Amino acid sequence: MKEKLSEYLKGVVSVFGADIAVPNLDYPENPEHGDFSTNTAMANAKKLGMSPKVLADKIVLECKKNMPEFIRDISIAGPGFINFFIKDQFIAEEVLNVGKNYGKFDKENGKKVLVEYTDPNTFKVFHIGHLMSNSIGESLSRLVEYSGTSVTRICYPSDIGLHIAKSVWAVQKHIDEMPKESAPIQERTDFLGKMYVFGTKAYDDDANAKTEIDALNKVLYDKTDPKVNELYEKGRKWSLDHFELLYKTLGTKFDDYIYESEMASIGLATVSSNLGKVFEKSEGAVVFKGEEYGLHTRVFVNAHGIPTYEAKDLGLNITKFKKYPTTDQSIIVTASEQNDYFRVLTKVISLIDEKNGSKTKHIGHGMMRFLSGKMSSRTGNVITAEALLQDIKDLVKEKIKDREFSAGEAEELSEMIAVGAIKYTILRSSVGSDIIFDSSASISFEGDSGPYLQYSAVRANSIIEKAEKEGITKDIILPESVNLIEKLITRFPDIVMRAKDGYAPQIIANYLITLSGAFNSFYASQIIVDKNNKLSPYYISLTKAFLITMTNGLWILGIKVPKKM
Repeated sequence: MKEKLSEYLKGVVSVFGADIAVPNLDYPENPEHGDFSTNTAMANAKKLGMSPKVLADKIVLECKKNMPEFIRDISIAGPGFINFFIKDQFIAEEVLNVGKNYGKFDKENGKKVLVEYTDPNTFKVFHIGHLMSNSIGESLSRLVEYSGTSVTRICYPSDIGLHIAKSVWAVQKHIDEMPKESAPIQERTDFLGKMYVFGTKAYDDDANAKTEIDALNKVLYDKTDPKVNELYEKGRKWSLDHFELLYKTLGTKFDDYIYESEMASIGLATVSSNLGKVFEKSEGAVVFKGEEYGLHTRVFVNAHGIPTYEAKDLGLNITKFKKYPTTDQSIIVTASEQNDYFRVLTKVISLIDEKNGSKTKHIGHGMMRFLSGKMSSRTGNVITAEALLQDIKDLVKEKIKDREFSAGEAEELSEMIAVGAIKYTILRSSVGSDIIFDSSASISFEGDSGPYLQYSAVRANSIIEKAEKEGITKDIILPESVNLIEKLITRFPDIVMRAKDGYAPQIIANYLITLSGAFNSFYASQIIVDKNNKLSPYYISLTKAFLITMTNGLWILGIKVPKKM
């Protein structure tokens, strides 16, 4: 509907000049002000030498010369907004055409995008920062896919560097405490996390330990000690295996893994080949002087000749475009604390290859905060993703304990609801915003929460099942007027495109809350399944359209719809 109106309006305003700005259509906050509104009169009035109100009058007059059948009325509001009212019949018909792929586009078919996200650290815990990156990166991937674009999901686990040396050094000191291979994966990776904390404290407080860990870092990098290598490979595998279990729970399946340890030589070679052009030597190290570009200086090779994280990240991005040469865009999702770092890195990539630099986009997300403040993985005061998931699962189990679920059903349902609760809490705010996580509010079946959305979808599905049992198969008769629920459903394709263009999953999340509220209001005021009501078949079709829209929207957020709640 919006596309039809937009094309029509473009033709109308072109009468006033070829260089007139393309009309912008939006949804009025108050439904009484129309179904669509445009500020085109205000945007072009000065250029055409008339007041916005006068230009709005002229545009409306031009519209009414050949008004499309689907427009019921046009009005002018305020300083020159033009409001369009769509005939209810056409809105109802559009709702009836909603199919299972509703909201999907093929406009960008053939385009290829890489999305890199999560990027956990082996030998360390998978904390809530990784959970945020995973939730946002997965939702962005699905948004891009929904527009018809081919997406390759990439994970860049950190499996080399000083943090590994700290952990391996600590493991060597506590080798007798190391869990056996037969121990649960959680126990094994908990041990590695504790060793990282122990090694970090020793590195900061003990000069001898610092010297030993620095030397071990070089040994790990050069792979010169078979015993150290064996210990390292075992811990690395434990971490990666544990990460895979978490990805499965969160609904993520990566297409490619590129490991930090594999990028050192590539990054080092790239820095060396661009020495004197992009990089320069400084006190025995190799640096990029960012101040020349309004940025800051970063070290890419340290004084010991070891490539830093910056060099390895450079190697990663060189590798991405080499492995996927037809890539149209490379999106990287990390914490916003790295925003300045990625401005430097993107500039370096651009100086080496301007084309690849222009294709690279970094998206920084905020932090999840609790009453104790910001988490920290170096002090041990860290909240793991697994611990948060388990806490929310336990709360959900308590909430549904009086309902008729088997133990297996309760376990599956509580996990599905917990994941939905956490993901929605992360995704409902703009990507760069910090989040205060409220456990009890996150699992509410009413109001602004993921479970509320899931519950609304489950309710719709139960209505459809009831209608099928009662065999309501009459011909559909369109209502004389429609409700807010129909109008909201017809907006979904446009909402998806807005969210995709703005890299903004929160647009989907906020839309779904409004949509659920409209459906539940409709449900409360209208008996949907009623053999004696000639409009019942239409109401059932409307409920199906709502369920499809809600299911597709939740899929974009990475949230599953349970069979029952």
